[in-house]
Amino acid sequence: MKDFLKHNAEVIGCSADSVESQAKFKAKFDLNFPLLADTEFEVIEAYGARRMKRFLGKSYLGIVRMTFWIDPDGKIHKVWEKASSKGHAEEVLAAVEAG
Repeated sequence: MKDFLKHNAEVIGCSADSVESQAKFKAKFDLNFPLLADTEFEVIEAYGARRMKRFLGKSYLGIVRMTFWIDPDGKIHKVWEKASSKGHAEEVLAAVEAG
């Protein structure tokens, strides 16, 4: 997180989980950034992160884990369509550092 802050970059997470559920998740994984509870899917849908997905041959409406690099003026610099929990922060930081 300190490396992101050196570049004036803030990290914010967003999910459809309740505030209470997010608080448990944040504590369990010792997260050091805020989480937005979007239980009505307003932000999630605005950013195209709620889509039809397939699992075991069945389709369902689900949330895709994505990352957006947004500047202070609201301009989207880059979108990562798939964000895995391992190594992704380093990948995003490298892009931010490269400018």
